[in-house]
Amino acid sequence: MHISILTFDGFNELDSLIAFGILHRIKKPDWRVSIAGPTKQLRSMNGLDIESHITLEEAGRADAVLVGSGIKTRDVVASEEIMARLQLDPSRQLLGAQCSGTLILAKLGLLDKVPACTDLTTKPWVQEAGVEVLNQPFFARGNLATAGGCLASNYLAAWVIARLEGIDAAQSAIHYVAPVGEKDEYVARMMKNIAQFLPQPVAAA
Repeated sequence: MHISILTFDGFNELDSLIAFGILHRIKKPDWRVSIAGPTKQLRSMNGLDIESHITLEEAGRADAVLVGSGIKTRDVVASEEIMARLQLDPSRQLLGAQCSGTLILAKLGLLDKVPACTDLTTKPWVQEAGVEVLNQPFFARGNLATAGGCLASNYLAAWVIARLEGIDAAQSAIHYVAPVGEKDEYVARMMKNIAQFLPQPVAAA
């Protein structure tokens, strides 16, 4: 199982790296989590340099793809070259996006008639792209999910794990990373936000 996180120059560390860490809570030989980028070297909005593991083309073949946000997302969607490299398909992949990453899905035409979540800064741009923006942290329909707010990355990661490995695995991953003394509260909040959007809704913990 391959999950890729699309990451571009100017990326928000909280989007790409929190999801990356939570997704790595699944310890299985066939479970792979990668950072995909248009170039090998990527620099975050706060000057953190990382290397991408795979290309954007390889991400198009992953089982699940999360699209992180950043301060240069409008440059990304304005680049015909980069956008042409994003061959994403919700009929064969789980697709999730966070904050300005939602704008990328919108510009790819993947959110047609699907409302979405994003951050307050990106909201007007997503609306201009013809997508209804919801005032909530997480929403999913079918194989498409979006989240709004940097710390909503845990909902996207939990949604991917729940879809691919089951509810118990998602709860375990969030329980591990949650603050001591608040673990049950964090798991309950996570389930409250994602449970209704899973193929077979379950009662929130």
